[in-house]
Amino acid sequence: MRLVVTGREGQVALSLLEAGQRHAGVEVIAIGRPELDLAKPDTVIDIIAAAEPDIVVSAAAYTAVDQAEDEPDLAFAVNAVGAGKVAEAAAQLGIPVIHLSTDYVFDGSASGAYVETDATAPRSVYGASKLAGEQAVAAANPRHLILRTAWVYSPFGKNFVKTMLRLAADRDEISVVADQWGNPTSALDIADAVLHAAATLHGNKSFAAFGVYHLAGTGEANWSGFARHILDTSRVSGGPWARVRDIATKDYPTKARRPANSRLSSAKFASVFGWNAPDWRQSTEAVARRVLV
Repeated sequence: MRLVVTGREGQVALSLLEAGQRHAGVEVIAIGRPELDLAKPDTVIDIIAAAEPDIVVSAAAYTAVDQAEDEPDLAFAVNAVGAGKVAEAAAQLGIPVIHLSTDYVFDGSASGAYVETDATAPRSVYGASKLAGEQAVAAANPRHLILRTAWVYSPFGKNFVKTMLRLAADRDEISVVADQWGNPTSALDIADAVLHAAATLHGNKSFAAFGVYHLAGTGEANWSGFARHILDTSRVSGGPWARVRDIATKDYPTKARRPANSRLSSAKFASVFGWNAPDWRQSTEAVARRVLV
């Protein structure tokens, strides 16, 4: 099974490249800029076709959440138009597309974990562009899995785990938002889930349960609790540690508005594909220890 994933430097793409090496009969190929540039949609279809995939994983995205407020045209070009072209390429090849989306399609006002049928209402340009991408993917290719995930971290790139460890090396105390809740999700786990779902699609040509799924770490946390667990893991492992001080969202203003509640229920994915993410604490510890090495 050959998976072609868009984006070379993203956390999910790098995690898929690593995970693919552990699975016999699986080849993961990452394609990205300059050859594949989602901001230049005319380049997309030919580049993907040339890679001869069995399944396309649409992971490349414009992810600068605050910067998107100043660059809405670019965010929509990549996350909506570009994502649609990736799905169209897969459709022309007669194969499925697995598209990564985000909790930011919701406004965060729900009292519990969001399910796939809950109404979307993005509060930011980034969230709106990703929702438009979901719609473009669904319109371009009926054989789609749209996987909404949240609070993604990994040993790769820039993310919350690496930021906390970096700050702890220089500070005695770190102020972290305590009134936003979600499911910390390891990109390593996302990669395992994507490979599991891809194997299902590849092995079952009559698979019919296409659509939107939530895919996030098991268990919930606020950002400050997430930070404390990262730093406690670091301290036990001989790494840097700092105190965490709870603050409110209003005390840490950002250009883009974040959902207060980003919790996602992954029950549908577990039911259809028989895969559950590990507890977020376990996955966080594994990533933090890798970063500390």
